[in-house]
Amino acid sequence: MIKKLSNGVEIPMIGYGTFKIPNDQADEAVKLAINVGYRHIDTAAIYRNEAGVGKGIKDSRVAREDIFLTTKCWNDDQGYKKALDAFEQSCRRLQTDYIDLYLIHWPKPQNSETWKAFEELYMKGRIRAIGVSNFHQHHLQELMKTAKIKPMVNQIEYTPRLTQTSLKEYLMKEGVAMESWSPLMKGKISDIPLLHALSAKYKKTIAQIVIRWNIDTDVIVIPKSVTESRIKENFDIFDFQLNQEDIEAINKLNLNHRTGPDPDSFDF
Repeated sequence: MIKKLSNGVEIPMIGYGTFKIPNDQADEAVKLAINVGYRHIDTAAIYRNEAGVGKGIKDSRVAREDIFLTTKCWNDDQGYKKALDAFEQSCRRLQTDYIDLYLIHWPKPQNSETWKAFEELYMKGRIRAIGVSNFHQHHLQELMKTAKIKPMVNQIEYTPRLTQTSLKEYLMKEGVAMESWSPLMKGKISDIPLLHALSAKYKKTIAQIVIRWNIDTDVIVIPKSVTESRIKENFDIFDFQLNQEDIEAINKLNLNHRTGPDPDSFDF
C-alpha cells in the first residue's frame, strides 16, 4: 500500500522504525524487516545506527531502488553548510548516494538555512523528497515564509491519545503528507479498553488495530520492534480494514497526551 507525495514520489504507507536500535543490532533487524516485506525503512543521524541500517539494506539483497529510505538531520547539524555536510555523512554511513526522504528532525531557529540546503540537494536529485519532523502548524508557516519548495512530509507523534486534529487538517489542506512515529505509545495502547474490544471484534492484535487505524486515516505509520514475531505482526495488516464507526470511536480517544516531548519546549 503506497501514498503519492505532492511531488509524485511514492512512499509505502507502513515503514520499519529503528529508534533506539543499537548500531550492532540494526543490520539484522533491518534485514529481517525487509525479508518480512517492509520496503520503507526509517532512521536518523541521532539514532547512531545509520551504518547498521545501511548494512542491513545491503545484506538483504533487495535492490536499493526498491527500498524507501528515510533519515533525518539532527539539531546540532542545522544551518546551510552543516546540513550539507550532515547529509553526506549520513549517505556514507548508509552506503547510498541518495536518500528517498530527508527530514529536519526538530524545529529550530536555523530551519530556514537548513531548508535551503535541503532544497539544493533535492534539486540536484540527491534527495527524492524533503520534509520535516515534529513541526507544529506555526513552525511550518514560519518555514514557508522563506521556502521555495513546500515540505512533502511532516512526521509527528500520532496515537489514539494524541490525534492532533487541527494540525492534521492543516497538513491535508496544504498537501503535506502526515507520518506518525511511536504509533503504539511505547506499549501503552494496551491500557485502552476500546482497543481490546476492537481486537476481539476484528480478531487482530491491539497493535494491528492501531497500525490499521493510522493507514485508514491516511497517515503513514512507522512502528518499531526488534522482536521477530512482532515485526511480522505489525506488517500483517493488509487483510482487514476498520469500518468508519470504529475509526471515529478511536478518534474520540484523544486526550492530547504525548508520550514524547512537545516540539515547542523540546531542547536536546
